[in-house]
Amino acid sequence: MAFPSAPSTLRSVILLTVLFTAAVHSNIAYDEDPLQPVTSDETVPVGGTVTLTCRVAESDNSSLQWSNTAQQTLYFGGKRALRDNRIQLHRSLPTELSITIADVQLSDEGEYTCSIFTMPVRTARATVTVLGVPSKPQISGSEDPVMEGETVTLTCTSTGSKPPAKIQWYKGDEELTDHLYMAEPLPDGLTYNVSSKLSLTVSSNDDNVHITCAVNHPSLAPGDQKSEQTLRVLYSPIIQILPEKGLPREGGKFTLQCLTNGNPEPANYIWERKEGDLPSLARPEGAVLYFSMLNKSDNGVYVCHADNGIGKSSGEYVLQVQDPTAMSTSSGVDHAVIGGVVAVIVFILLCLLIVFGRYLIRHKGTYLTHEAKGSDDAPDADTAIINAEGGHSGADDKKEYFI
Repeated sequence: MAFPSAPSTLRSVILLTVLFTAAVHSNIAYDEDPLQPVTSDETVPVGGTVTLTCRVAESDNSSLQWSNTAQQTLYFGGKRALRDNRIQLHRSLPTELSITIADVQLSDEGEYTCSIFTMPVRTARATVTVLGVPSKPQISGSEDPVMEGETVTLTCTSTGSKPPAKIQWYKGDEELTDHLYMAEPLPDGLTYNVSSKLSLTVSSNDDNVHITCAVNHPSLAPGDQKSEQTLRVLYSPIIQILPEKGLPREGGKFTLQCLTNGNPEPANYIWERKEGDLPSLARPEGAVLYFSMLNKSDNGVYVCHADNGIGKSSGEYVLQVQDPTAMSTSSGVDHAVIGGVVAVIVFILLCLLIVFGRYLIRHKGTYLTHEAKGSDDAPDADTAIINAEGGHSGADDKKEYFI
């Protein structure tokens, strides 16, 4: 049996390597064909304008062509081929053909083809997606006021969206997520009608609150399409009695005001005093109770009742008439206390001055006494002091006492 020699085997390996490399380069060259047109997919809302661009890396003087979804030629090079004024030439170069389609409709959606008539003909496709723009949402269900504690159901509807739009609810600035969403296709088979139902149990705090329905869709910027509805809640009055500024003093005037918060506003107010009738000098006028001249006998608990047709409420105020001399007496007591404190401080300071003065006098007397001790034989005062400090054995001691 004969075996191939080493040189022939080597030649075979080299030949196979060359063929493989050529095939690889051939594929690369095919993938990077400079005459292969390049396009891109586009998305546009209904009524918008889309630009379709087709490019090649190199030109061999072959013309580029755009065709629509029905394979009708739109432009061949720079020449219009289809009579449609919505379609205009944007740019025509040896390596580029760009066209625009204005006022885009849902029927314009589909694949558009760019071709270059070489041998063979090369093509590229661009998909145009048309978005159906949703209509402004409409809210229904809260046209009439509702009673506090009741549940109100609001419905928000928008039509014409493609793909189906999403709906968001807000109460004030708070987003509400508990709602029922529905999307139904319209007869055209392309767009949708979307709706959402929101149920709320209202309280008095919800009166005059804005409820917002917003549509979320790729064809819209955030907040572009929204509607608002103001809640009107009926609730019983909430009462607070406020006195006029200042203390109620005997002999003076005084006023109590019944402040209410309710929907609707109360129309009827009734004033009374617990455990007795209103004073003869107290005059009720709607939400205000006037005292023309206060007396200690006016002390007591005063009640304001209010009725707004939805409910009745009441509030209380305890009146304590002050003695007009109480403030002056209190002021006199305060001044007396302050005067007593000042007197004590002055007395302590005087005592300290006296003690300090006696201390100074005593030290001065000691100095004079020492000077006297040495003055008998001393020619001057300094020598007398020195002699007094050193002492003389034969001299009589002199003593001086201070009482």
